[in-house]
Parts: sequence; structure tokens; C-alpha cells
Amino acid sequence: MVRISPLPEVLGARPFTVYESRALGVPRKRLRAKDIKDGGRLIYLPRETDPDLIERARVLTAATPGAWVSHETAAVLTGLGLPPWMGNGETVHLSKPHELPRVRRAGVTGHRVRVLPGEVMDHQGIPVAVRPRTWLDLAKSLPLPYVIAMGDQLIRQPRPALEMRTEPYAHSSGLRLLIRQHPNLQGVEKARLALDEMRVGADSFPETFLRLAMRDAGLPEPELQLPLNPEDPWSPTADLGYRRFRIAIQYDGRHHLSREQQSRDNRRDEAFLSAGWSYFKVNADDLAEGFAGVISRIRSV
Repeated sequence: MVRISPLPEVLGARPFTVYESRALGVPRKRLRAKDIKDGGRLIYLPRETDPDLIERARVLTAATPGAWVSHETAAVLTGLGLPPWMGNGETVHLSKPHELPRVRRAGVTGHRVRVLPGEVMDHQGIPVAVRPRTWLDLAKSLPLPYVIAMGDQLIRQPRPALEMRTEPYAHSSGLRLLIRQHPNLQGVEKARLALDEMRVGADSFPETFLRLAMRDAGLPEPELQLPLNPEDPWSPTADLGYRRFRIAIQYDGRHHLSREQQSRDNRRDEAFLSAGWSYFKVNADDLAEGFAGVISRIRSV
């Protein structure tokens, strides 16, 4: 009976490149053992492992010099958000500079693009397109409302206590410059249209979709992150609404299901109602019907 020597612990539960195995002194013949399977050119992985997207992205970029994670995969890894029909993780999107050959490998969608300094960052040890560049790369394949909604997420003011950052991922002026720097990129015209419709203040895609639905229905442009008392920094705030008409609207997403969040929501709801505002709570059911019902109720106030 042939005894198989164990792999170094760091390689025992994830994909790895042949370069990593060599650096750790793993003999070439060890990679032909039955407990290891071939993961494609220069890549191996323990037979019983099922690597997640981030591990697949890590090993694929390590095995592909000059490539970085982009497009749908970059949006998933950096938390930008995608439509439900995209980002299933079946393929990893890798880009290379346009002067290099496109990545051709099983499980990879390859792109050749013009890239400028600062458009690729290190994300958990993986080269990944920065969020603004990912937004621009995806403009071609996303419907316009999603390009607007993703852009809203780039320019919104973060909540430092929850997100551990104080600055937006981008500003409108920077995105406008990015568009000018890539005039021939497919989707750039759609990105330019989206930029004109983007607003600071939407905390989620549904909030953007609600704002756009209200606009398309002929309602006035709503204010975003509308405080009950503008002079009080601790004032309860609604997602959007109209101070002039004393109308407040709140979209309740999944995070509103926690007990702690529901307690905060109840205090906010009571504050607006006690002050005599018309108050509307909106959820995924309203989103599914294009917000037609809630828009009708707003009109009736």
C-alpha cells in the first residue's frame, strides 16, 4: 500500500497553483495522487473541496498573470449588487489589458479592455476592478434602472458605524471623468444617461427603483433621507418623501426583520405619525408590482 504524504496545511482545503505547491516543496508526483484533481492549466485542488467564488477568483488570478477580476464577479466580490439573473457564480469574469490575449479557460469569461492606473485594486489579496470601473464595465449589459441604482450605491454617503468607512466609493465628478476617459467602451452612453439620473441618498436598489417609479408616474422629485426635524441631528429619518406635503415613505428591506431594527423602525414610524405626516411603508411586494399601489395611495393624499 502506497502511503500518500499529506499536503501542507495551507493547501489542504482550497485550490492552489503549481507555483504555490513548488514554493512549499510539494513534489510534482504528489500532484498526481488520487486525492488531488486537476483544476485546469496550472491549478490543482483537493478532490473533496468545493471552492467558493472568492477562492476560485483568487487561484484563477494567481494562475493568470496580468489578469484581474472584473464585471459581474467584481460586483459580487465588492458588494455592489446585481439583478437576480446575474452573478450566479458559474463563471469568473477576468479582464486583461487589450494588448494581451483574452483569458481562455474553462469556468472563465475573458475580457480585453483598456485600463488606466488606479482602476484595479487589491481586494482580500485578489486583483479586482475598482467599483466605479465595475459600474462602467457593466453598463452595457445592465438595464438603465440598474445602472442608475448601482451608481446611487457608489455615490451615497455611508454610515460609518455600520460600514467602517466615511467616504463614498465615488463622486459624480469622478464618474463623469471616468466616462470621458473611456469614450469607446460599450455601454458608456448608457452610463452617461444614468449619471444624470443618479442621486445621493438611496441606501438600496429598491429605494432607487421607488424614486424612479415615482418620477415616471409624474410625481415631483422626492427628497431623500428626509429628517422629521432638519435641525435635530438625531431626528428620525424617512428614506424619501415630500416635506412640503408632509409625506414620508420608508422601504423596509430584509434587514428590517431583526428585532432590534424593528424597534427602531417603530419609534421612527410613531414619530412621523405623531407629527401628523402621511406615512407609507413599502416592501418587496410593492416592488414586485412596480410600486403602482403605493404611488396611487400617495396621489390620493
